Amino acid sequence: MEHTKGSLKSTIAVSLTNYLDAGAIVAGASGLTLWQNYLGLNEGHLGWLNALSANAFGAAIGAIFGGFLADKYGRKTIYSYNMLVYMLGIAIIMFTVNFPMLLIGFMVTGISVGVGVPASWTYISENSEAGNRGKNMGISQFAWGVGPMIILLLGMLLAPGKADASAGVLFSYVQKIASFIIGNDASIDAINVFSSRIIFGSLLIVAFIAWNLQRKLNESKDWEAAKKLQTNEKQPGIFASFGTLFTNKVNIRTMLFLAGIYISWNMVASVMGFFQQHIYETAGGLSNGEANMITAVQWIVIITVTYFGFAMLVDKVNQRLLYFFGTSIGVVAWGILIFIGIKNHLALWTFTILWGIHAGISVQAFYALWASELFPAKYRAAAQGIMFFAVRSIAAVWGLGFVNIYGKNGEGFYTAACIMIGLLLVALIIGAIWTPKTQGKSLQQISKERYGEDL
Repeated sequence: MEHTKGSLKSTIAVSLTNYLDAGAIVAGASGLTLWQNYLGLNEGHLGWLNALSANAFGAAIGAIFGGFLADKYGRKTIYSYNMLVYMLGIAIIMFTVNFPMLLIGFMVTGISVGVGVPASWTYISENSEAGNRGKNMGISQFAWGVGPMIILLLGMLLAPGKADASAGVLFSYVQKIASFIIGNDASIDAINVFSSRIIFGSLLIVAFIAWNLQRKLNESKDWEAAKKLQTNEKQPGIFASFGTLFTNKVNIRTMLFLAGIYISWNMVASVMGFFQQHIYETAGGLSNGEANMITAVQWIVIITVTYFGFAMLVDKVNQRLLYFFGTSIGVVAWGILIFIGIKNHLALWTFTILWGIHAGISVQAFYALWASELFPAKYRAAAQGIMFFAVRSIAAVWGLGFVNIYGKNGEGFYTAACIMIGLLLVALIIGAIWTPKTQGKSLQQISKERYGEDL
């Protein structure tokens, strides 16, 4: 019982990393149109911001190094001090005055996210018991949803007005702060973008709190045990496990399975994470405040379903059926936007609720669980880092392609939506057919069943 409470405590502390990771993505999305107007950005600029952000290639760069570093130097060491890099990236964004500065801030934050995610997911899994590992991973995904929800609520409250929509109730304070810092003669766009600066400032505060909490945690016992086995051997280099990962048939099959579900799903999720409000404003005709409000409602649904639908059930019910149900809802949600239309408010609200249900029991949650279970401790984080690198790299390329398919004002929305459905169907089929049988088993038991005694 005491160990269970300890694993929950460490899960909550480490889950702040997920809060911050998802929060950074949605903070960028929430203020994307504001930055676009302030800096005079075109769709190409937006594509590059997405490509080098925590949503795509920035995270990919961090992941390829972060996973191997976490296996060599420890999970806690990497994700706790990596938080300092995160704070640097956020600070650069807060004080941005031009596009290169904004791009660098997004990239630094993205690299930090990529470094932190494999280490944090691995730590949570290794500090859980067989009977609550899914629940603890679900809690981490719950935090992944809380971050965007709070960011979007802030975005709604701080949103500037539009011709057909009033400003958020706290925007008057934004104006006062902006006028005090940059003067009363500043442009409207320069004042409006302070809404986004303040939102990123909230992430900086949470990151500082997380850093102080996480650096006080104990190191993963699984990692320490694996490290002791190497004490009498020559210490391997950072990338020593790279060859093993790609020569072992079990590893190759596992990575193909995980790539199949996560790449296809993340190509949809990356667009939703970075461009959702922009899509709602351009193709849907909503104001910035309205776009943030409806997206915030979606995230309320996500965190509710993540906790009660995934965290509470994943260790108890058939995982194949739970996966099929959650992913199917996502297909239905996009079908509604195609057949009824994004400008129909009933359709848009129905999509919001259904996508929220889907995301709460999504591929993201199952991927985080399975990726932390299916590899042995000595290169568990490295394997996740490679996977995260592949996923976010493809998301970066897809983001650049998406803006061209979508168009400046959403004229290609329905073509893009059909592609989304196709990608979700791929994730649905692969995951439902090849769901791994890891439920109720310890990590050591899973590794022995998959790899034998020679780990």
